[in-house]
Amino acid sequence: MSFLEHLEVLRWHLLRSFVAILVLAIIAFIFKRIVFDVIIIAPKTPEFVTNRLLCMLGQEVNIQRLCINARPFGLQTVKMAEQFAMHIIVSLVGGFIIAFPYVFWEFWRFIKPAMYDKEKQTASGAVFYTSLLFMMGVAFGYFLIAPLSVHFLGNYRVSEEVISNPTLRSYVQTVSSVTLASGIVFELPILAYFLTKIGLITPEFMKKYRRHSIVVILALSALITPPDIFSQVMVSMPLIILYEVGIGISRRIIRERARKEAAGEV
Repeated sequence: MSFLEHLEVLRWHLLRSFVAILVLAIIAFIFKRIVFDVIIIAPKTPEFVTNRLLCMLGQEVNIQRLCINARPFGLQTVKMAEQFAMHIIVSLVGGFIIAFPYVFWEFWRFIKPAMYDKEKQTASGAVFYTSLLFMMGVAFGYFLIAPLSVHFLGNYRVSEEVISNPTLRSYVQTVSSVTLASGIVFELPILAYFLTKIGLITPEFMKKYRRHSIVVILALSALITPPDIFSQVMVSMPLIILYEVGIGISRRIIRERARKEAAGEV
């Protein structure tokens, strides 16, 4: 195929992905009450599952600080079209999250013909595992990081003279950004897999820079969570585990490559 023919194929993959996101966004737009009252607004309420579980844990260990979002704050809009604009934005974000497996499948269909048979066999299951890790990251961000961030930022006071009344836009940006960021960060094992396949990293390299990676993970956790030790530890622990999983994946690939070389298969 010529370069222009490749561009034409890519255009259709992108078009189908866009249509999938748009259709799901329209569905999310229609079910406004569920999307906002049940999903978006929920992390700031005492009834949210994470808030209830942490509060129960706090009562058991006598740490009242664990009862987060016990006093929910209100939200406001300051522009005429703000609620409508946020309705559209939230619908598009929701459409992208739900359509992510299909979007990645379309991307995979575009690059798959350029791969050798052995590469296709090795990378089998890429769509499933990539989608699974992304959804796990989104769930982690929504159920853990979002309520912690909302509690800290919504109740932080520089002075009792200052009244905090967040806007709907700032609240939605906080929840959606930490949720999407978590979904992307959870792709670390997939990144380790492909970087090892192309020879950019090895398990020895990842072990050597393990301490550096922990510092980076802690810094990343500090960026996407409130600046308190409890939140940062809660977020950094899964990321450290994912890094160790990445080392295991890299080690397995290196061993498989060495076995094939010894058998004369490559």
